[in-house]
This record gives sequence, structure tokens and C-alpha cells, in this order.
Amino acid sequence: MLLLRHCRGLTRVGLLKTQRVQLLQGAVPPVAVCAGSLCARWGSSHGGQESGQYQRSHGPNWRHALAGLLAGTGAVLAYGLHHSQTEQAATTIVQPIAPASSLPIYTQDEVTKHRSVEEGVWVTYKGSVYDITEFVSMHPGGDKILLAAGGALEPFWALYAVHRQDHVLEILSEYKVGELSAEDWRKQQSVKSTDPYSTDPERHPALRINSLKPFNAEPPPEILSDNYITPSAIFFKRNHLPVPQVDPKSYRLQVEGLPGGAPLSLSLEELKTRFPKHTVTATLQCAGNRRSEMNKVKQVKGLNWGIAAISNATWSGARLKDVLLAAGYRPEVARQTCHVQFEGLDSDVTGTTYGASIPLNKAVSEEGDVLLAYQMNGEDLPADHGYPVRVVVPGTVGARNVKWLGRIIVSEEESSSHWQQNDYKGFSPATDWDTVDFKSAPAIQELPIQSAITQPAEGAVVERSAEEVTVKGYAWSGGGREVVRVDVSLDGGRTWQVAQLQSSEKGQVPAPSPPPGRAWAWKLWELTAPLPPAAQELEIVCKAVDNSYNMQPDSVAPIWNLRGVLSNAWHRVKVTVKEDEEKEEE
Repeated sequence: MLLLRHCRGLTRVGLLKTQRVQLLQGAVPPVAVCAGSLCARWGSSHGGQESGQYQRSHGPNWRHALAGLLAGTGAVLAYGLHHSQTEQAATTIVQPIAPASSLPIYTQDEVTKHRSVEEGVWVTYKGSVYDITEFVSMHPGGDKILLAAGGALEPFWALYAVHRQDHVLEILSEYKVGELSAEDWRKQQSVKSTDPYSTDPERHPALRINSLKPFNAEPPPEILSDNYITPSAIFFKRNHLPVPQVDPKSYRLQVEGLPGGAPLSLSLEELKTRFPKHTVTATLQCAGNRRSEMNKVKQVKGLNWGIAAISNATWSGARLKDVLLAAGYRPEVARQTCHVQFEGLDSDVTGTTYGASIPLNKAVSEEGDVLLAYQMNGEDLPADHGYPVRVVVPGTVGARNVKWLGRIIVSEEESSSHWQQNDYKGFSPATDWDTVDFKSAPAIQELPIQSAITQPAEGAVVERSAEEVTVKGYAWSGGGREVVRVDVSLDGGRTWQVAQLQSSEKGQVPAPSPPPGRAWAWKLWELTAPLPPAAQELEIVCKAVDNSYNMQPDSVAPIWNLRGVLSNAWHRVKVTVKEDEEKEEE
């Protein structure tokens, strides 16, 4: 891997950055000569898809991890990560490292002047100055990369700590142009950079962590389907930024943008007392649920979620419709506005907050059941789930269910947030990072039909003496469409059986139907079936059907997309059938 890093990663160093220092002090020493043929042999020796994935993950793409250092957002990072795929390794002579004393000294004022592509984009890190203009110029999706321009990287480094790795330092070193003056470096050091995640809440140890900062984790699948209502402690966690600390006594919810209406400001107590309390049982699912299966087809960019980035809870709070009416909403407003935007109180070091929006008709519909929730499973919202107030938009992708809600804006336009405009959108398998146009695809709102097997797990062993196998899982469909059937196969999809559905805490079977168009909660399902007599291995498959007869696709490849969202193919689990010891001896 080290050899690959230098063969592929240092190619551009020699060709483009010969006038700059190549490596920071203490980094891996440079390789004098890197033969392109050797790099080619590495690529060809592994063959096929796996080799391609390795090169994408560990080749020249490292240099573009700097985008995440600065921006830390999924699609922006991913766009930059792709662009070096077209670079080919060649015989390259690495230039000698310039001694530190030969580099110019810059003041912070001089660095601050370089805050645009036209003037040059400069940043500082640990007393060194870097010109990343060239990096920005080959990163067309990175508006947020300019947020650190003219200043220090340390605050961004702390915020997006996932990129605090040695290879990122090596990438950054390619762009070094000088040293910060001793006086300014002392000033920077005197300003203590606190960890913005230091006040994050404690989490349940059972959670399987996908990233620590920001925190993202899912429960083990085998316990996910143990409860129709997911306990708050193991409800999947999806954070984009540090968890904000909000004082409930000073909290205010701002509602604005209604034509002819006056802005409305509500305290938490007013939200609880002025409006009737409603309770809705609703499933939330991350757009990236089951992304790991897409990664097996072809590498995508994003957190490697398994099948458990989905959970079900009861939510209580005021209806969004009631609050909008109190703020001056009238039916004629729908002729002038189309969207309701939400802004969270979670923010990055620049003050940029998480944001999203939903269609106005969903927000004000009597059947939409959109809540400004202040309770989850009968208790105050946990910190990870939006305390003191969050939006719950039943039937809609988790990304629109904004937590730590601070502002509601009725608008003619969708939210301008990165997460609405340049992320959480689906594309054709033919679309790559060279051809993607985020404006060409609608933001994900309702999610497609989904199901997955939670028990048994992949690779489990079933005893032949048991004579039967029990399969469990969940099924859910977006937009309030009810799951009406789950089919299960023990032989890879050649023959099928129908599972029993559970849609309440009491586990009624058959499951009672919710009101039409308001099936917001998942259905747990179970099937106990005889073991096929001669089978030594079972390929267990599940697929769900909703009341619009939407069905899951049979494989991942046709729905693969560069962000790994909307993964809902048939879920497959292989288990081994263990023969009885007596029969084995015979």
C-alpha cells in the first residue's frame, strides 16, 4: 500500500508541484523514482472489480480527501475524490525537499488576502502556509471548500475529524508555499481550539459506529426487529454536525415567510400549550440505508450503512399545520409558495446550519401528519434526536426530518442547503462524478418500498436437527403506502413463501390496516419454514410489496448510483445447514 501511495500519489507531485515542498517534517520519506510499469502491475495483479475498488479508495484519490477536511459534506467530498481517477502513474522523478529556511515568511494579513480563486486560495495549518488554488480549480462541486480560505484549517480539522490522518497531511504538503510569521503563529496557538464534539451525549455501546465525528451509528440487525417500537437508545443515529446544546428555557422557534403574515416566535412552553398534542408512530430511514450492498457492486461515497439505518418510534408534538395557521397561513398561500424550509440549530464553524425542505402540500395536509415533535417514545427528545424540537415528516426520507429545529420558512423555493441541493438525490448507474448534474435530479422525499432480513445473520449456522428455520425482518414503504405482503425464499428466489406481518406493539396477526395513505410505520415480519431436505446452504431472500403494488428490484446493479442512496434490492442472506454428528459419521 505504501508503494502504491507513492507510485500513484506522487505522480502529480513531480509534474505539477515541483516548486513546493513535497512532504511535511516527520511524514513518510519520498521515493526517488516510481516506475509506471510497477504501478500497472499492481493494478493488473488483483484483477476485476475488487482491484478497481482498491485503486479508487487508496490511489490518487487521497489527495482529494482534503475536500472533506475543508467541507466535510458527503457529495462535495465525493465529487473531488473522483477526479484523480483519470491520472495515470508514470515514471516520475521527485524533486528534492526544499529546506524550511528557503521558504518565504508570510503574515496572517498576507494570507487573508488570498480568499478567492482569482486572488489565490491560501490556508494555514500548524504554522505553515498552503496555496490550494489548484486543488479548488479541479473541484467544481466545492463551494464550501472556500470557507477556510485565508484562514486556519484547525477549526475545520476539529469539526471533520474523520480526515485527521497521516495521508491527508501528505496531500496537504504538496501545496505548501511558506511559513506563517512567528508572531501570527503564536497568536493562533494562544486561541484554544476546543473539540466541538466534546459535549456530545453518551451513546449505547451496542450501536455499530460508522463515524465518530459527527456521530453516525446503527443498531445490530439482530436486535432491531426485537421491538416494534425501537428503544430510543438504539434508534439509529444520523448526525451531520456536532450535537448542539440547547437551553429549553431560552429556546425560540421562528416561523416566517408567510405572505401577509407576521413572523411568529414560539417558546418551547408555548409550543406545548398553545397547540393540541398529536402522536404519530412513524419509521425514519436514512437515504443511505443498505449502502454497503451498493459498495459490493462498485464503490460509492458515503457512510457504509448496513441494513439498520432505519428505526420506528412514536413521536408527539404540535402539528406543523396548526403552527403555520397560527402564523397566518391561508389556503391562497399555496398559489404563491411551494415549499416549507427547515433550519436546524446544529452548525459548523462558519455558522452554516443543517437545512432541508418539504413540499408545502405535505406540510399543510390534514393527512400529512407532519409534527413539530418534542417527545419520542413518550419522553423528551434525546439529544441525538433533536432536543428540544425536531420535525417529523412521516413517509419521507430521514434527511428532511430536521433535528434541533430553529427556524421554519415558507418559501417559493426549496431550501438552498447543500443537503437539499447537492446531496440526497438519485441518479442513473451510468452517471459518474464527471457527468453528474445535481440540479438535474429532484431531492429525495418519499422513499421506495424496502425490506430486509434481521435474523438469521449472514454466515449463521442452522442445525439440521432443528428441522426448520425462522426468518425475521422489517418492511416499510414511503409516502404512507402500506406494506401488504412480504415474500421469503430459502433457495435464492426460485420458490417463495409468504411471511406473517406484525404492525403494532401487541403483535396482532393478521396486522390491522392503517388509514389509507397514512401507513407511516414499518411492519415486522416472520416466517418459520421446514429446512429443505438436501440443502447444505440456504440463500434466504426477502422482498416486500406495498398497496400500490410497488415491488423491490431483484438486484443491486441496476439501481446502483454514485451516492449509494435508495438501496432497496431483494435482501439476501446465506446460512449454512449443519448436519447432525451421527449422520456425518455414517
